[in-house]
Amino acid sequence: MGSTRLPNKVLMPVLGKPLLGWMFDRVSSCKEIDEIVIATTKDGLDDVIEEFARSINCQVYRGSEEDVLDRYYQAACLVNGDIIVRITADCPLLDHRILSNMIQNFAVSDLDFLSNSEPLPSSWPDGMDVSVISFKALHKAWQKAIKPSDREHVTFYFWNNISSFRCKRVEHYPDLSKYRITIDYQEDFDLIKAVIEHFGSIDPTMVNIVSMEEILIFLDENLDIFQLNEKYKRGLGWQTSLQRDRELGY
Repeated sequence: MGSTRLPNKVLMPVLGKPLLGWMFDRVSSCKEIDEIVIATTKDGLDDVIEEFARSINCQVYRGSEEDVLDRYYQAACLVNGDIIVRITADCPLLDHRILSNMIQNFAVSDLDFLSNSEPLPSSWPDGMDVSVISFKALHKAWQKAIKPSDREHVTFYFWNNISSFRCKRVEHYPDLSKYRITIDYQEDFDLIKAVIEHFGSIDPTMVNIVSMEEILIFLDENLDIFQLNEKYKRGLGWQTSLQRDRELGY
């Protein structure tokens, strides 16, 4: 809730439901997922996130605001998971089909870490980001990661240490990186709001099943909406922790 660029963004409502609720309903359709945990911080601002998680019968773990790697590790321990899927709450329109494909890909591969978005540049729309990690690899990163950026951004340690992990990035053809369906700024919210209202104004349950491809077609047909947030670039939120790395001599 304390996002500096757009405070309270994950609970901003559209059609009477907070964005986190839309995301929860969409990813709940993924049959390969056994349990969902909302991993938030111990900050008092995030009490409302815990209250919301309880209201939808979702497990919640509260941990460090800056050491997000520890938060993910402890959340994984909470549910005793062997394969951990990391998705971020600023991707409320993530397609559950992408989740399924990524988990299936990981299950048949001899990998520690699989991502469709990292390291950059990604060929997927911003907002369709999925990372799949073995618990063993997550435990190793949790033990060894030191740099501020590695602790704050859960996946950095894996692709910064590819000699220690079996990593793979899944590409999308054609390149769809021009699309931005994530929420960091007011213009992002305006775009996502327009998408949800378009697909859900008559039947809100349609929002839960609309595909990435259908969303992109809508944006292509409504350039005024597509262009709302095109000035923002991927990865800007990483700069603070990377600067802290430099200040500490990493």
